[in-house]
Amino acid sequence: MSEARAKWRELICEQSQSGQSVSAFCRERELRVWQFYEWKKRVRDSEPEQFVEVRVAARPELERPAQRQRSSIEIRLSSGRSLVVGAEFDASHLRALLAVLEPGA
Repeated sequence: MSEARAKWRELICEQSQSGQSVSAFCRERELRVWQFYEWKKRVRDSEPEQFVEVRVAARPELERPAQRQRSSIEIRLSSGRSLVVGAEFDASHLRALLAVLEPGA
């Protein structure tokens, strides 16, 4: 991996975890926003897709009868946060959301 790619990959991860918008992050570091997005695309396109292990855990003590009929999926992110989505949640939206929340994963 080139030094430039490694630097930008680190910056992209840092921005993602910072909670700042891309504009604010770039302004603070004197980076060009267009350049940030260009490198984000390059880094994303150059990395192979990775699969993440998914475990299904039942928690019947937390479910009410009405909730059992509506299934949901809880996704635990590497940051320790959880994301819960309903079964009807669109898969393409979920992929886009995970790309934002877990860049490089």
